[in-house]
Amino acid sequence: MEPRTFLQRLLARPEFGPFVLLVGEIIVFTLMAPSFLSTGNISNLLAFTPELGMIALGMTMLMTSGEFDLSVGSVFGFAPIIMWTLYNTGATSLEVGFIAGMLMAVVVGFANGWFVTKLKIPSFLVTLGMLLVVRGTALYLTDGFPQGRWSADSPLMDIIVGDFYIGQLRIFTSLLWFIFFALILGYILTQTKFGNWIQAAGGNASAASARGVRVARTKVILFILTSVMAAFAGIVSSIRVSSANPNSGTGYELEVIAMVVIGGTALNGGRGTIIGTVLGVLILRLMRNGIVMVGVPGLAYNIFIGAIILAMMSLHSWLERRHHAGT
Repeated sequence: MEPRTFLQRLLARPEFGPFVLLVGEIIVFTLMAPSFLSTGNISNLLAFTPELGMIALGMTMLMTSGEFDLSVGSVFGFAPIIMWTLYNTGATSLEVGFIAGMLMAVVVGFANGWFVTKLKIPSFLVTLGMLLVVRGTALYLTDGFPQGRWSADSPLMDIIVGDFYIGQLRIFTSLLWFIFFALILGYILTQTKFGNWIQAAGGNASAASARGVRVARTKVILFILTSVMAAFAGIVSSIRVSSANPNSGTGYELEVIAMVVIGGTALNGGRGTIIGTVLGVLILRLMRNGIVMVGVPGLAYNIFIGAIILAMMSLHSWLERRHHAGT
């Protein structure tokens, strides 16, 4: 078999398709709406993109191990409910409320992982049940109404969602958190033994276990990570928009999975890419923004998502076949 050229290796990368799609998307929307690349529009995009992006990073790690989590949207909405309820009632400081919200996410993630690994229940069923439990708890605690007061004399507000300007471009601290998490998780997935365990667990759990990989422990850790990332993203969003709504995050689980799959992570596990997920996040967030700016009804957004998923899955399948054929 002849060694493949640089171009062949580039085409075989799972990130190649998403990168081409992202570039094409930017070109098309810029030609159709010149204000698409305006400073104001870019600032708006950078404000809300990191929130779903952080959930997608955690989901990438989990899906690479062969599992996924449908409860992330409800955790996204519930964590800030806990934080602000404790603070608004005077029960704790905002910092303690933040820790309580994050600990709740740890408990949810651990429960998901325990049911999946110990009781051998498919993650689809476990996390679907957890979605209903967590969302129902949030609605019960709040009677279905958003929380009230949104000002707090705490440095936590600036640390999580502070902002600064680069020229006229407004940057939120949440973007820096997103970049930080992407770098850390990307390094873990590709450069560490734990990253090898994640990919081995998703590729062939039985073979990985026979080789000494702690598959169950690895998956439990990843369920906790995914839940914690969703909780942090929800708290970021609640501070940014000054609202903690028990219905926040509804439908996010499917959009996040779409971002991860479009980015090139295998739906059945064994292969994941943080770079691809970042591209997938940008593709869908730019799509949501761009179709509105060019005059397409916002309700048509799901049509575009579905079309992109089908197109990217076809491309990944074709590239995979070529890769195995060595051409």
